[in-house]
Amino acid sequence: MDRESHYVWGKRLLLKVAEVDAAPEVRVQHATLVLQVRPGADVATRGAVLAAWYRQQIKNEVAPIVMAWERRLSVSVDGIFVQQMKTKWGSCNPRARTIRLNTELAKKPKECLEYIVVHEMAHLLDPTHGPRFLATMDRVLPAWRDTREMLNRLPASHQRWAY
Repeated sequence: MDRESHYVWGKRLLLKVAEVDAAPEVRVQHATLVLQVRPGADVATRGAVLAAWYRQQIKNEVAPIVMAWERRLSVSVDGIFVQQMKTKWGSCNPRARTIRLNTELAKKPKECLEYIVVHEMAHLLDPTHGPRFLATMDRVLPAWRDTREMLNRLPASHQRWAY
């Protein structure tokens, strides 16, 4: 895992694995993502620590975004769930008034997270992607199409750096 590049909020960071006899943690130091694990931790354990950290990054950022947009959209969200998703950036259950967010969003610029949150919250007003939904998106987030294009264009997965 050492010498890989990982993305955090749209910035490419070099991963450094530090084996330390202490609780696992992840921290950003300058242009480095430091993954601290116990000596001998296998790849699956290291991956789980990173996945949990990315999940927490979303949780730390999403509450103020939801609060601000609840006022602007005059809707309320009753629950926010963050999980790894294979094919979607987010989803909404209008009946339960909940949204789900993909942990991979923590690898994209923060405006992408806001776009997905607004997109899912707009489904509380219209559960389809019909004209009313599109009009809402155009009214409250005029550049949403550009942000969507950026979200889908930028890399998210880690990559080995070539030397």
